[in-house]
Amino acid sequence: MAGQREEHGPQGPRGLGWIDLPPVWLAAALVGSWHLRGIGPDLGAFGLAAGGLVAVAALVLVALAVREFARHRTTVVPHHVPAELVTTGIYARSRNPIYLADLMILGGLSLAWNAPLGLALVPVLWWILDRRFVRPEEARMSGKFLAGFDAYTQRTGRWL
Repeated sequence: MAGQREEHGPQGPRGLGWIDLPPVWLAAALVGSWHLRGIGPDLGAFGLAAGGLVAVAALVLVALAVREFARHRTTVVPHHVPAELVTTGIYARSRNPIYLADLMILGGLSLAWNAPLGLALVPVLWWILDRRFVRPEEARMSGKFLAGFDAYTQRTGRWL
């Protein structure tokens, strides 16, 4: 998929490299949630079923999002400038379905693992994704796609 690396070089902003990727932040939050298993109320079969459903829905969301990027032949990689503004498919409903899916995966697995206190990590991960990825990506896209991106932000919510 096409896309240019942003001007800060191969190590990402401030030299963070591979650490500054959403899956790494998600994995760290998942490890934290895993360690909170069994603390708090027992969610039993409900937690497993509800959490599993949310996590599977998140994977479907990721698949739909990646499919749109592939259809438009542009990059899905953070810190790269996309070749085209994707506003179709799932992107007509959310400007950040993959990041939304990351939050759903964390919440869903926290429930499925009987780690209700792990749900407290969802707003923490949201904050990290919003500040480290969403806002910088939107600034890049606004600079590249100008009025087209502004119109997109008016009709499509950042998260939902």
